[in-house]
Amino acid sequence: MAQAYMTETGNGGSEPEPSRSGLRRRLADLRRDRGIWRRGLVTAGLAALVSLVMIFHADLPNDVGNLGSLTETFLPWLGLAVPVLLVTAVIRKSATALISILLTAAVWANLFGGLVTDKSGGGGNLMVVTHNVDADNADPRGTAESVAGSGAEVLALTELKAGAVPVYEKALAGVYKYHAVEGTVGVWSKYPLSSSAPVDIKMGWTRAMRTTVDTAHGRVAVFVAHLPSVRVKLNAGFTANQRDNSADALGAALASEPLKKVVLLGDLNGTMNDRALSEVTSQMRSTQGAAGDGFGFSWPAGFPMARIDQIMVRGITPDASWTLPRTGSDHLPVAARMTVKD
Repeated sequence: MAQAYMTETGNGGSEPEPSRSGLRRRLADLRRDRGIWRRGLVTAGLAALVSLVMIFHADLPNDVGNLGSLTETFLPWLGLAVPVLLVTAVIRKSATALISILLTAAVWANLFGGLVTDKSGGGGNLMVVTHNVDADNADPRGTAESVAGSGAEVLALTELKAGAVPVYEKALAGVYKYHAVEGTVGVWSKYPLSSSAPVDIKMGWTRAMRTTVDTAHGRVAVFVAHLPSVRVKLNAGFTANQRDNSADALGAALASEPLKKVVLLGDLNGTMNDRALSEVTSQMRSTQGAAGDGFGFSWPAGFPMARIDQIMVRGITPDASWTLPRTGSDHLPVAARMTVKD
């Protein structure tokens, strides 16, 4: 019976395990295959191009269709090129392409790997929420009740339609004792507000404001802004000049703020990578980058692709940042916990 389980060779011994011998043969074939370095050069070139775009995105020109800002808005998505190109490299059996793709993956991990990990922590003595409620929101009351249920002490709403403001005021009155609305933006707070006023962001109507929130740990200057929308047009590219001018004006207002503790909330219609927001991002700290639980994409709500709704701080320590469940808006609400020191 033992012979039934033994395969004999000509010299009386048993054959090597098929898997091990097959692997050895494949490795030997690859060593003899001189084309392994010559194949897949196009794939390797594409991987190198993706790497260069990620590394030198700040040098991409904005003169033609704001190409640089458009690329920076969706920069993290360039990582999707890695698995696609990797499959091609494996099919082509190209060592050159494989090495180039691994370098691309390393570049992406260096730029965005920190956003993938959960950096949020416990603690914090102030929770804030910002939400673009959408002027065409069919359920403003439901949206208000949803964000009020988050537990935030300070709530900022943007894209408030004049006719819907009374609905938000009534729905939020039971949770927030204080509120101020300027144009299409507003702040609701459990703490007293003072010195509420519009902020001129060069639009001709009010889409930004500033107020002082008298928190349990001191006064905090709260800015709420809704920068102009950007458009992608076939004949004009990424049209964002008005957004860029408004960002510069908002940056100037933030720079002139006398209070040391500052929070910026709102829809900036741009990501932290977008150079056009540098007048703002250079002096404020992103809660998502410092204490987020992932990329935190907030728009569009159905399939979020970019983080354009921001919570940023100065003189305050961010502890956690995350997105809230979808409401009747085309944006997701964004929340953050932070520590305001006395």
